[in-house]
Amino acid sequence: MLNHIDLMGRLTRDPELRYTQNQTPVASFRLAVDRDFGNRESGERQADFIDCVAWRGTAEFVSKYFQKGSMAIVSGRLQMREWTDRDNNRRVSAEVVADNVYFGESKRSREEGGYHPAAGGPAPRTAPAGNSAGYSSASDNPFSELDEDDGDLPY
Repeated sequence: MLNHIDLMGRLTRDPELRYTQNQTPVASFRLAVDRDFGNRESGERQADFIDCVAWRGTAEFVSKYFQKGSMAIVSGRLQMREWTDRDNNRRVSAEVVADNVYFGESKRSREEGGYHPAAGGPAPRTAPAGNSAGYSSASDNPFSELDEDDGDLPY
């Protein structure tokens, strides 16, 4: 049996980071994922809004580097969750449990117009640019910014 899902979409709001009673980080977020086809009359593309949850290090990564409007690629599994509402009715929700979350666009793409925050909205958060050693001088972050003309690319 196989339960694997890959999604690419934009976050509809900032991720919500919480901690369990055992201090395990968990982040909840929703992705707007475009459908491959449009409306028959207008041709306008529709989107599905998919709830996602990430745990532990992945949760902390998502809450630190993603925000509303960020393009994300989520790889994980589909999970059905049963719960009871306030009126004591049984409900079922589908959510994606994210094993891995990746950046769906480059920092340069966001800066050149791939992302347009609402008027007065904050700019997308990104990983800090690294120094020549490949690590950020401001923290122990192992991410570094690569330019297209970087001669050390392996391809």
